[in-house]
Amino acid sequence: MLPTVVVLMFSGLVMPLTLMPDWMLDIGRLLPVYWLGLGLRAALLPDSYAAFELAGSWELPLVAGVLAGWAVVGLLLAQWVLRRMARKQSGSRVQEAREKAMKRAW
Repeated sequence: MLPTVVVLMFSGLVMPLTLMPDWMLDIGRLLPVYWLGLGLRAALLPDSYAAFELAGSWELPLVAGVLAGWAVVGLLLAQWVLRRMARKQSGSRVQEAREKAMKRAW
């Protein structure tokens, strides 16, 4: 939970980015949660609220581009992680672990 809370704090969903130091603001703008929040605010709030954003506008093309970039990075990283996990366990070991977990008393 702690990494999730840190990401939410840095992305400006818990407190406004304008209240944070500049270094936190720079990190927050790199995270996908900031861009998700910006896109949601653009969809749900009136256009007059765009003036309160860091750039003074919703930046929707940039939101789409950044989120698409994060999606590509996530897909490439998922392939590598899953391939690495599959190398370490054979099918029989997976089945054995599954059976052991099913026998555990709740």
